[in-house]
Amino acid sequence: MVPDKIPERHLSLPPDCSDMDYSKLKLSLFLLLVTIGFGTSGYVVFEDMLPFEAFYMTLITISTVGFSEIKPLSDIGRTITIIIIILGISLLTYTLGQVARIFVEGELRKVLGRRKLEKQISALKNHYIICGYGRIGSTIVRELTAAGTPLVVIEQEPESIAVLEAEHTLYLNMDATTDEALVAAGLDRAIGLVTAVSSDADNVFIALSAKGLRPDIFILARASDVKNESKLLRAGASRVVCPYQMGGRRMAEILHKPTVVDFLDQTMMHTELGLQMEEAIIPEHSPITGKTVVSSNLRQDFGVIIIAIKRKSGEMVFNPGPHEIFNAGDVIVVIGKKAEVKRMAAVVC
Repeated sequence: MVPDKIPERHLSLPPDCSDMDYSKLKLSLFLLLVTIGFGTSGYVVFEDMLPFEAFYMTLITISTVGFSEIKPLSDIGRTITIIIIILGISLLTYTLGQVARIFVEGELRKVLGRRKLEKQISALKNHYIICGYGRIGSTIVRELTAAGTPLVVIEQEPESIAVLEAEHTLYLNMDATTDEALVAAGLDRAIGLVTAVSSDADNVFIALSAKGLRPDIFILARASDVKNESKLLRAGASRVVCPYQMGGRRMAEILHKPTVVDFLDQTMMHTELGLQMEEAIIPEHSPITGKTVVSSNLRQDFGVIIIAIKRKSGEMVFNPGPHEIFNAGDVIVVIGKKAEVKRMAAVVC
């Protein structure tokens, strides 16, 4: 059974420059423009300079480049120049300092944030690696996140990365077809990998790479073309899903069996009926190991319906009878109220 919440360490993201405070820079730029406007208008009014001459005089005064005056200045003009020098140099220095601070801090925060993100990913265990964050990958991520399952996404598209950051999802900006990306995502500690990139060729390559690095990893692969399903299985995929074929079948089921589909949707999505369909692996120490369906008292104690038992051999026993025995390593599939299913999992597992 999966936990109800993702630990907080999986939710934090590296900070970026977008959340910096630019108020000081804006204020200094505004005051600098006010100073330029004051100097320009002062020279025009009191020294009879043309607007461009006055603007030029103000800029060379602020920048202290040392050029000579446009024309000899009166006492008022010299006073204006003194004010421009004092205010202009101070504001220009302060503004340049703010620009430098933002640049340095932004780069530093990116580096530190990236290291923090990599540290969080290196701490992941029993997680899923999602290769690709397109229409299929993003849906998978949302469902796993809602179920509280830890995960990391491998993606390169800037648009997708922006969405991952906004949704506070751990990610690696790397090429999923490389061994380095899979190792960095913690393939040796993961419980499964989902390859959902748009290219079937890339999905085959990712499956081959993952199996080469870790032969026992569970791989769920997407196939855009049903003809490539066998190739993905030969490449090492444990299961292959063809979204378009599956979508077509589902639409047909809605036409033929709308009530059944509504019931399954409400059950799987934990909505109106308050029911939940869940699976649990029976460990050696479980109190129901070696017991029959009837003697385990699961139905009486938790009000759940046992839909199926999947044996370690892969054999599936649907609607098990009262005398079917629960063995260690079996996976039981039940349906019941969410709270009761959770309580059963705590006892059984």
